[in-house]
Amino acid sequence: MHIWVDADACPAVIKDILFRVAERTKLPLTLVANRLLRVPPSPYIRSRQVPKGFDVADRHIINEVAAGDLVITADIPLAAALIEQGAFALSPRGEFYSADTIRERLGMPDFMEGLRGAGVDIAGPPALSQADRQAFARQLDRFLARRGR
Repeated sequence: MHIWVDADACPAVIKDILFRVAERTKLPLTLVANRLLRVPPSPYIRSRQVPKGFDVADRHIINEVAAGDLVITADIPLAAALIEQGAFALSPRGEFYSADTIRERLGMPDFMEGLRGAGVDIAGPPALSQADRQAFARQLDRFLARRGR
């Protein structure tokens, strides 16, 4: 199993959790972004810089991921594509995406765009809270325990 991170928008605190997990479990961890990322020196951790452009990092992850891999992403269309490939997708807020939950979430961007088009002021997601960090760490630990890591 490999852990992939859609790293352009992944909070630093989540990356730090993942760095510790990669060292503890000796699982390969790859952060993919369209900018240069610093990662700690480790045989288990690496970063991949992809060219700038719409969904370039997403396409790279889709092309590299294998069934059973885990991807950390808040990108709903990316999560949907990964689930179709047999991979697992976990949001930085600790929500595991499934085939059932992803369907309803895929329609949300269109709904939100419609509200914005109607003049409704829609704020972005709230800042990552301590509860979100704990939920992420808890879900990640449960997932790895089920996988024998």
